[in-house]
Amino acid sequence: MPRPLIASVSMSRRTLLASLTGAGMLLCGVSLPRQVLAQTAEQTPAKPAAQPPEAVATPAPAVPFSFDGLTEEMRQLATRPHVPAERAESFLDELTYDDYKLIQFLPQKARWQDEDSHFRLHAFHMGWLFEEPVLVYEVEAGMARPMTFTTDDFEYLGDLHTRVPAHAELPGVAGFRLNAPLNRPDLFDEVAAFLGASYFRALGRGNAYGLSARGLAINTGMAVAEEFPRFSRFYLERPAALAQEVVLCAALESASCTGAYRFVIRPGAETEMDVTARLFFRNPVDQVGIGALTSMFLFSEKNRANFDDYRPNVHDSDGLRIVRRDGDVLWRPLNNPPRLTGSFFAEESPRSFGLFQRDRDFASYQDASAHYERRPSLNVEPMGDWGKGAVRLVEIPTDLEVNDNIVAFWVPESPMVPGEMREFAYRLRWGALSPSEDDPLAYVLETRSGAGGVSGVENKDGSRKFVIDFAGGLLATLPEDAKVEAVTTISAGEIVTSTLSKIAGTTIWRLVLDVAAPEGETVELGAHVKGYGRKLTENWLYQWIVS
Repeated sequence: MPRPLIASVSMSRRTLLASLTGAGMLLCGVSLPRQVLAQTAEQTPAKPAAQPPEAVATPAPAVPFSFDGLTEEMRQLATRPHVPAERAESFLDELTYDDYKLIQFLPQKARWQDEDSHFRLHAFHMGWLFEEPVLVYEVEAGMARPMTFTTDDFEYLGDLHTRVPAHAELPGVAGFRLNAPLNRPDLFDEVAAFLGASYFRALGRGNAYGLSARGLAINTGMAVAEEFPRFSRFYLERPAALAQEVVLCAALESASCTGAYRFVIRPGAETEMDVTARLFFRNPVDQVGIGALTSMFLFSEKNRANFDDYRPNVHDSDGLRIVRRDGDVLWRPLNNPPRLTGSFFAEESPRSFGLFQRDRDFASYQDASAHYERRPSLNVEPMGDWGKGAVRLVEIPTDLEVNDNIVAFWVPESPMVPGEMREFAYRLRWGALSPSEDDPLAYVLETRSGAGGVSGVENKDGSRKFVIDFAGGLLATLPEDAKVEAVTTISAGEIVTSTLSKIAGTTIWRLVLDVAAPEGETVELGAHVKGYGRKLTENWLYQWIVS
């Protein structure tokens, strides 16, 4: 089955974001993004004095703005055919890939450099892949005024500055990033970035950029072409003095839909985003993805044999975690499959779902540049009743870590009806999101895989061995002879052997499964541990494609 359009588009977005939002943008080409994913910090005092721009334009008149007003505008816009954004020809049309790498926003031109502001706004330049202008407005006291940017706000290195007009007002930007004193009170570190279609990223304290979120996914992993809605306008409320959160609204547009979005962003050890999305559809679509997440999984202990690499693990996320309405927990380790796969987890009003990076030990990755142990996990927590639907996981085969090959999102059961508004509210939490020590359920610490049968003896039956380690919870407190048992399930195959035991000298319990199935089958596995009248672990789920 051919790879869907998202594969090629995601690769371009990951490559681009890595080079633009990383501190080493001008030191590495965009073909080597993993070396430049550290967050950007302004190496200036936390409260620098504002500097006047060289180009002074007449301020545009302010107009009333509200989220409800934007909602009504997008509702009306959905009743008319989609019209792509246009702009006049300019030097932006001549910018190449190499040119774009030579453009940087000047930190001293950051917006909101007030004495008591906890936020700074930087813009991303238009050009190269970013042909359509994104408009940015500042909102104060319910009035919105365009936030204009000129060529004086950017540095053009090499001979590029000779081809760029001085003091020229730009027709828009490609996107923007927000900086705040996230890790140190004296530095403004990058907290969030909105760049490309409806993609955005954020960081918790101590994180480095990894996975992304999207405002909306349309027809992802389907037989029809994927559609990529874009945030065409942003309305940012000017933060009050010493405010610990920033509020912004966005207009979403695509051929099939429009939308009004509101974000409340609170930086911290776990950076939170409260999102409200109001959607209007011009025509029916095959699939809508709400709370869409995009990440990368190349290999781990279970498939490392396929890669000649000194590193034990290479991934931004290693598992999909779903907390069901009744509190039961599903953990699905991610795959880099031999062919495109899609998994649906039917749910009703789940408490949360997200892509997690559980292993936080540098020794597990051994990558002193990419620092995969610092990649944030991202949890989606629905607010209100989302009703029936499914969490869909799309996994795309890849040979390179620059490709985003993992997508997860919520698919509502009820279709989107043209002319109706559908509202979804949810909270995004970005950060380490380590398992809670107070959780009574043990969690899946690691999943390993290899040839089945007895170690050191030739495997002649083609079976596969899966080793699942459980840590934490009440299970960790039990002795080796505790009366616990593994509950296992399988489809399209057979569990040949199943052994559960506690690893001596540790609090970890290990479940070992030998599984056999015909070649070409897609095998679905499930397991958890129970004892003393209760479930003791989260549910381990896995998809094995026999090849």
